[in-house]
Amino acid sequence: MPTDANSLTDLGVREIRDGVAAGDFSAREVAEACNAAVASAEALNAFIVATPEKALEAANAVDAARAKGDALGPMAGVPIGMKDLFATKGVQTTAASHILEGFVPPYESTVSQKLWDAGAAMLGKLNMDQFAMGSSNETSYFGNVASPWRKAGSNAAMSPGGSSGGTSAAIAARLCPAATGTDTGGSIRQPAAFTGICGIKPTYGRCSRWGVVAFASSLDQAGPMARSVEDCAIMLGAMAGFDPKDSTSLDASVPDWFGNLDADLRGKRVGIPREYRMDGTDQAILDSWDMGAQWLRDAGAEIVEVSLPHTKYALPAYYIVAPAEASSNLARYDGVRYGLRDLPEGAGLQDMYAATRADGFGDEVKRRIMLGTYVLSAGFYDAYYTQAQKIRTLVQRDFEAAFEACDVILAPTTPTASFPLDSLNNDPLTMYLNDVFAVPASLAGLPAMSVPATLTAEGLPLGLQIVGPAMDEQGVLNAGLAIEQRAGFTARPDRWW
Repeated sequence: MPTDANSLTDLGVREIRDGVAAGDFSAREVAEACNAAVASAEALNAFIVATPEKALEAANAVDAARAKGDALGPMAGVPIGMKDLFATKGVQTTAASHILEGFVPPYESTVSQKLWDAGAAMLGKLNMDQFAMGSSNETSYFGNVASPWRKAGSNAAMSPGGSSGGTSAAIAARLCPAATGTDTGGSIRQPAAFTGICGIKPTYGRCSRWGVVAFASSLDQAGPMARSVEDCAIMLGAMAGFDPKDSTSLDASVPDWFGNLDADLRGKRVGIPREYRMDGTDQAILDSWDMGAQWLRDAGAEIVEVSLPHTKYALPAYYIVAPAEASSNLARYDGVRYGLRDLPEGAGLQDMYAATRADGFGDEVKRRIMLGTYVLSAGFYDAYYTQAQKIRTLVQRDFEAAFEACDVILAPTTPTASFPLDSLNNDPLTMYLNDVFAVPASLAGLPAMSVPATLTAEGLPLGLQIVGPAMDEQGVLNAGLAIEQRAGFTARPDRWW
């Protein structure tokens, strides 16, 4: 097994875990290699806070446990990044917002605690779109994240996707083998597609939301991002499980997703939704979609056409439901109990609220709060919010009907490849359209995964999306594995950072 630092950072979750268990290298060696990679990649701006001492402390504990012959956890010795939406005890947690700058939680989120209990180590807190609102990682108070990928022949900084852009950039750049993401309307899958990695949003309720900074509570779901399907399966197994502290947590056993991985799809039917062939979708995306269908056919699956007739209403409904819930959730940031307080001289309570929020929230967050507050207001609640919830139900029923004809659905992850930073900042509607293929599965609470498929003519990654019925992460992972094996995607960004 390789033991030099560069080779160690090339290893995935399973390779690190198994190598540490076999004594091929120590957990500390891996942690030191990843710490060095993080320190040398400031140009990407993927991390808000690095925690090299935490990584070494956890690695030392794994090495000591192995020396004593103790059983090792499923993530033992694996250093990971933690999206800055997860509360980490004793380490600043900001949701990439000025309003939470300096906030150090006295508690640990359930998901992060599960990962530490499984033997994982924290390299630091990953940059993201502020409060998970964004599709390009340009709304962070701590600056843009740059994708490690660039167009052939160009030095223009590219978007790593959002909101989990720090996560996707760090994994693609080999700063860490895996990291946590969250997905409200595509924030795991879209950045995974943009950077040539894998990411899965599990069924709503599979992973606890306790200790995760809330954006839209009926949509938010944590999930893993990594460079392979098997690594996502291992990490999801460590993250998932019932949590009595989260009222939306599913009281269901956690399957052995990794142990049950199987790329043989004989007897399975894969649905191709006719409504996803939308105007304006890049031809390269459509070509990769056709290629993905052929790969799944080669794996033994039958390809069938399905209909999701309310698809065109999903994105507008999402941009009513999500901002409405954000308006409610973000009301807690008022300058009273924690985070930023802006108190002008002689100001009253209402003045303090207004000044704190004006200074603390970024433009995109303010836009969504105002939109959400508007659709919840007395005269518009029924016209907008109630109608959007009805659309959501229709989208869920569409999927239920489709899954009577197929086992999983294949679709593009995004309508385009990555775009240059700053190119869509003045066009929020086009930015929102980045989630057009991802949002329906979020509204329906279904498991969905992005797997890298190919490169565009300009050398940028494209992803394919698998959507499955509720609770069938295994079917999604298996179809993803079939694509991964046939795509043979081994491309990686040329180092410029």
